[in-house]
Amino acid sequence: MTGTRPRARGSMLRNALTAALLGLAACGPEDAAQAAEAAMADDGLVASLDTIPGTVWTERDWAVLTEKVRWADERGLDTLSWGDAMAALGRTFVGTTYIPGTLEAPGDEHVVVNLRELDCVTFIENVWALLRFHRDEGVAALDDPAAARDAYEAHLRAIRYRDGRLEGYPSRLHYFSDWLWNHEDRGHLRLVAGELGGAADPEPIDFMSTHPDAYRQLANPDFLEAVRTREAELTERGPRVYLPQESVAQAESGVRDGDVIAATSTVVGLDIAHTGIALWQDGRLHLLHAPLVGRSVEISEVPLADRIQGIRGQDGIMVARLEDAG
Repeated sequence: MTGTRPRARGSMLRNALTAALLGLAACGPEDAAQAAEAAMADDGLVASLDTIPGTVWTERDWAVLTEKVRWADERGLDTLSWGDAMAALGRTFVGTTYIPGTLEAPGDEHVVVNLRELDCVTFIENVWALLRFHRDEGVAALDDPAAARDAYEAHLRAIRYRDGRLEGYPSRLHYFSDWLWNHEDRGHLRLVAGELGGAADPEPIDFMSTHPDAYRQLANPDFLEAVRTREAELTERGPRVYLPQESVAQAESGVRDGDVIAATSTVVGLDIAHTGIALWQDGRLHLLHAPLVGRSVEISEVPLADRIQGIRGQDGIMVARLEDAG
């Protein structure tokens, strides 16, 4: 690891709320205002007439689950490395609709299942959960739909919540660096930017607690205090190690298919602006990801190194590699 993160942040404070939604809801800065409007308009819900009674599932969610698990089984994805399997299954989601704020459902915190529409984080979570389901339960588990749905929710819970325990809104891994560190601590992945010549990012994390009006759940003072405490813990644990944007092209040969990519944010108090899956194509590293509202899961048209250079609000990447313990 070399150097520390250079920052020019002053102007970012003027548009903090919009910038937060580009990172936490829009998963990309190109159209943050539209993402914020859409997220607030329906509170992250998608109207559906085919909900399976007594569940948070729709018939379409179940159809996607069965389709993806059977596809993974037919191609022996359980015999591949986690990275190769992530890249292969992730490709099958190309064209899936992007929707921001998919986890911000009303009511108490619960495991949200939505395989029909994805944001940049739920894309990664669902691809990983599907692979875990295939390896742990197997295709035969689909013969018992109720048990299979329960098992899939358990995999999402293990991925989405701190130490795999759903204990209210604050237990969700809201900050993606928290998501990465928690899974690293649990032996599920390894952060590799430091091995590729990364730099240190010591900037504090505090966006949620300093902008509580952007999150309806933070009207609960206990939740706000819990989030503030976690932010302090994340800041204390730092610095985060990332590849600055000008170093990505030189370091890309050390990134593998299926690595988890987290684009670092220049917004004050915010760690990550976007996420995706590394994918090699035509001899260059690209990004398989769910970008902004109105679009869908796609493979970036330009190499990741070029993409990160051309996006305001992103200045580098963190890189994580799933391990066999995942």
